[in-house]
Amino acid sequence: MEPHRALVYARKHRPRFLAELKEFLRLPSVSSQPARKKDVAGCAAWLAAHLRRVGLDRVHVIPTQGNPIVYGSRQRGAGYPTLLIYGHYDVLPGEPLGEWKTQPFAPTVRGNRLYARGASDDKGQLFCHIKAIESFLAAEGKLPINVKCLFEGEEEIGSPHLFSFIARNKNALRADAAIISDTRMIAQGRPAISYAQRGGLRAEITIEGPEHELHSGSFGGAVHNPLQVLCEMVAGLHDERGRVTIPGFYDDVVAWSEKERRFMRRSGPSDEKIRQEAGVEGSWGEAGHTLYERITTRPALTVNGIAGGHSGHGHKAIIPSRAVAKLSFRLVPNQDPSKIGKLFRDHIAEVTPVTVRSSVRVQSPIRPALMNRNDPAMQTAAFAYKKGFGTSPLFLRSGGSIPVINSFQDELGVPVVLMGFGLPGDNIHAPNESFHLPTFFRAIDTCIWHLAAFAHRSPDQRSRPSERIRERIAL
Repeated sequence: MEPHRALVYARKHRPRFLAELKEFLRLPSVSSQPARKKDVAGCAAWLAAHLRRVGLDRVHVIPTQGNPIVYGSRQRGAGYPTLLIYGHYDVLPGEPLGEWKTQPFAPTVRGNRLYARGASDDKGQLFCHIKAIESFLAAEGKLPINVKCLFEGEEEIGSPHLFSFIARNKNALRADAAIISDTRMIAQGRPAISYAQRGGLRAEITIEGPEHELHSGSFGGAVHNPLQVLCEMVAGLHDERGRVTIPGFYDDVVAWSEKERRFMRRSGPSDEKIRQEAGVEGSWGEAGHTLYERITTRPALTVNGIAGGHSGHGHKAIIPSRAVAKLSFRLVPNQDPSKIGKLFRDHIAEVTPVTVRSSVRVQSPIRPALMNRNDPAMQTAAFAYKKGFGTSPLFLRSGGSIPVINSFQDELGVPVVLMGFGLPGDNIHAPNESFHLPTFFRAIDTCIWHLAAFAHRSPDQRSRPSERIRERIAL
């Protein structure tokens, strides 16, 4: 099935697509804030209703112990390949609100960008696929392939209930490939496919000292300050060369071949480009590795925040009773999050002075992911990019983490393609997040081309028809 009529439909209805995306973005579906739970559920209901409106015929809002999963599908028939489309409708908080030029949940177009929390991560990107499906159904009355859409509401908190859902529904979710649009391109008009993602692990250290705050004049110099202990502990997690000092941390890190490193130097961003994007003049980290390697093929430990004592207006002469640090690990192939968590616990216990008490909490383990950039599913996506953007994509590694990739690979046994449409200037996870509107519209065209191209997969690249049409979802 040729996509030309679908493309004409999509271009004609761009103003309405933008208006609908704004409606989607107004819903404050913040998964990390319990007070927003009803808002997240309302967003799931809106998304399900929209999937029904565009023409998906098996749509469910599936409750979990956390936030709902939204599932929808449209079957062309047993003789056609099946594509599983994943995205997440939950977003990060809008805070700090004072740094936004407009409110995070009041979508606003300025110039050629749409500003709102979730505009790029990930509501805008998943919406491109929905509009591509709508365009085919409206223009042709049918799709060229079978599609299954799986949209979750907990990605930003580590997808705690998604993996058990996938395990329970392996047959229903069976597909020939999975597509995820939650990554970014190199620049405007320069698409990219990510073929590697780092894993992750979140950690929290708590240091406790006296039962309550003490007067620093009465006890300063005699009682060990928990905040001081924590700062010294955190400072000691890296050496002067930027390497993590936890014993055994690098034992399983893969040493990549010189051939792979040359490929990365040809295809990846330069050190200067990465510094410019970060807005810094100097760089930091492991010697002997480019900045691109440091943020993709090398592991990292980042301090995300420290709290303790008095940080409000004025001064308070105290020794705090408690201090907390939040950290995150980015892990690379062969590193096991559970092993890293144990090494971290053991290290903190070893360096804790007898004058205080320490505790460690680790959560949200994510294994690193690798994908074969020569897989036919990758080449289909590359073709679609070429048609939608007029140029072939680069194949890049990513320093971020998408928890569901390993689940799709291991549970469903399908190739996963990361076909992202974000841009470096989108400010994801930061104030004034936005989506570049010319990219949004070209992304819809690209998704239309992808649906059409996916229909031409050869039979030996497809799963068995009986598996593709089995679709009893465990609600």
